[in-house]
Amino acid sequence: MAPLLQAHEVSMSFGGVHALSGVSFTLQQGEILGLIGPNGAGKTTLFNCITGVVPGYRGSIRYDDRDLRSLKPHQRARLKIARTFQNLELFDELSALDNLVLPLDASSKHGLIGDLLRLPTTVFDERKAQEKARAILHFLELGAYADAPAGDLAVGLQRRLEIGRALCLEPRLLLLDEPGSGLDARETADLARLLASVRARFKVTMLVVDHDMALIMRICNRIYVLDNGQIIAEGPPEQIRDDPGVVRAYLGEAAAA
Repeated sequence: MAPLLQAHEVSMSFGGVHALSGVSFTLQQGEILGLIGPNGAGKTTLFNCITGVVPGYRGSIRYDDRDLRSLKPHQRARLKIARTFQNLELFDELSALDNLVLPLDASSKHGLIGDLLRLPTTVFDERKAQEKARAILHFLELGAYADAPAGDLAVGLQRRLEIGRALCLEPRLLLLDEPGSGLDARETADLARLLASVRARFKVTMLVVDHDMALIMRICNRIYVLDNGQIIAEGPPEQIRDDPGVVRAYLGEAAAA
């Protein structure tokens, strides 16, 4: 079976800085794939190439055997590609529920006239959006916070809420950028269990970037390691954990020795 996502020789430069240099990888349907590396390795740049935020990369990125190069970010989103962000992008002043209803409303087809005239189809769509958002909040164990402003929630709950907002788009591919950032050990363990449940419940494939090795090692089927814009290792978690090149990339030559 063809990979759901496949990058081949992807390169990206900003001026004289080579953020990515010939990056190739595959992501199979149903996998949770980890992407790790030190700061500045090119991980977020690769995410931005996949989602179309950064155009002009060289090489190819294929999703469901379709070349993404000519597609704008919103067109890629319509193909069921969703992402979260390292820096939380929630609407702090809106309730947790409204943070999920908003993307559902944005993807609806009732239009401005329907909104103004409060047509029956518009009211029906809004009710469905509310029900769907509440169901996702309940699944994420956020039901008790539905009416709370998102900005008042603890970081761990905000991370869950952002995952919920991505799930509202019914993605086939979910890109998670540092979902464990700012979490303590207990919250990280809870997040690992949650992501396993998300994959099982929503049948979603995931590409995860994180510095928290405990999280990556626990949830990922395979791991790619980026350093200075290049893939330096690939394999199952136990192989990556003991790879001398990976240790050097994170800790330096002296520590590896």
